[in-house]
Amino acid sequence: MKGNVTLPSYRGDIINGPEFDAVAREPDPKRQLEAYRQSAATLNLLRAFAVGGYADLERVHQWMLGFVKGSPQAARYEELAQRITETLAFMKACGITSDNTPQLQGTSFYTSHEALLLGYEHAMTRQDSTTGDWYATSGHMIWIGDRTRQPDHAHVEYARGIKNPIGLKCGPSLEPDALLRLIDILDPNNEPGRLTLIARFGSDKVAAHLPKLLRATKKAGRNVVWSCDPMHGNTITAANGFKTRPFERVLKEVDQFFAIHRAEGTHAGGVHIEMTGQAVTECTGGANPISETDLSDRYHTHCDPRLNADQALELAFLIAERLKEERLALASTLPDAAAE
Repeated sequence: MKGNVTLPSYRGDIINGPEFDAVAREPDPKRQLEAYRQSAATLNLLRAFAVGGYADLERVHQWMLGFVKGSPQAARYEELAQRITETLAFMKACGITSDNTPQLQGTSFYTSHEALLLGYEHAMTRQDSTTGDWYATSGHMIWIGDRTRQPDHAHVEYARGIKNPIGLKCGPSLEPDALLRLIDILDPNNEPGRLTLIARFGSDKVAAHLPKLLRATKKAGRNVVWSCDPMHGNTITAANGFKTRPFERVLKEVDQFFAIHRAEGTHAGGVHIEMTGQAVTECTGGANPISETDLSDRYHTHCDPRLNADQALELAFLIAERLKEERLALASTLPDAAAE
């Protein structure tokens, strides 16, 4: 609403346009066709990179030259890349190269998105002719949002009927009993890898809510993967009206996510973020600090603020450090060779 004019909300480019105009805000089904074409083109590009030689580990120094140039994390990345290069040189001396070891020159990639628009998902659902199972072909894994996870509503009903790995966003309003009920619906056979629970509490709420959900699923013996979404629970509106996410809150939630899992004897299984390699100014903070007054400089999103290249790399190093700590902690619990 602006002044005396009220228009439908902007629902994303796949539905309508962000311009405050009656025509732009009218839902247009042609946008779904355009979204499909753009998705297909993007997947083709990713596939070309993944299997066309660009993913070769020997190119590690080339991957991120522009990405890290001028970044406070550049020295750390260069050190890591150098260690990988030294390791590859040792392997090459042993006769292991990307020419005779395909795993070194290619990689697998998978896609995922929220199954929000059920009409789109329905059109992309296919039945396997050999097994009779149904699959969503719009992505390898799809997830249910925190606002659409009602057990008797359509999104849960759709997700329970497909064989894809699926995700479920878990926010502050989700209680343990309600979570277990949803797990019973979405993963009745307790199949490992079937269900990923994506925690999105916010840095000020994760300590109060995540432990009780971990305890409930662990006690019930549920085989779920826990992932952290540190973006959506940390969204605020700055004084100048821009929607943003303070980077220090993002880091804090990820840090707490790992710490809580260690305390509960469970494992952190993934991180779900929104980022871009471009030098945008959409999330405040970071090693090259972005202030609220900087947000308007390169604010390119119509919907969710994204981490820029520097912030994403800083977060990646934090995750790497926490994974290393967890690996060392696990190793310390194993009997050594002398004890055996």
